[in-house]
Amino acid sequence: MLPMHSGVGEPTRAGELPGYRLVNGPPLVTDYLALRRSAGLTPRRADQAAAAIDGSWSAVHVVEQQTGETVAMGRVLGDGGWYFHIVDMAVSPEHQRRGLGAAILSALLETIRRDAPPGAYVNLLADPPGRKLYARHGFQETAPDSVGMARVIDDL
Repeated sequence: MLPMHSGVGEPTRAGELPGYRLVNGPPLVTDYLALRRSAGLTPRRADQAAAAIDGSWSAVHVVEQQTGETVAMGRVLGDGGWYFHIVDMAVSPEHQRRGLGAAILSALLETIRRDAPPGAYVNLLADPPGRKLYARHGFQETAPDSVGMARVIDDL
């Protein structure tokens, strides 16, 4: 896996989100797990979260300045050459509709533009609440040409 991009842990674009700080790099494992729960994503174990964070090509998270709480996040999985998959887009319900998701997605896409070779293929799986956000950032549905498929391996 490539080293995490974008100056892990360094704040960026602080003036764009009044009351919040966009931080390059992933949240702590405990914050990652808590945010997944509060945002309604599938719960994961701490060992899964640690491996996921470690396997990220890039990540950002948002901290509420007043409380220091991690309230939003997003990550990119990628091979560094061609494929980049945006995952773990999550905003705590009480902090939604404040531009945090858009700021995270913009930061992740900017990292890909800056650090990936030309022609990078960026994809994501869009649940209904995020579809308008993703469309505003240029994402288009791929069906019927291609459709997402998945399988959970639970018999290991």
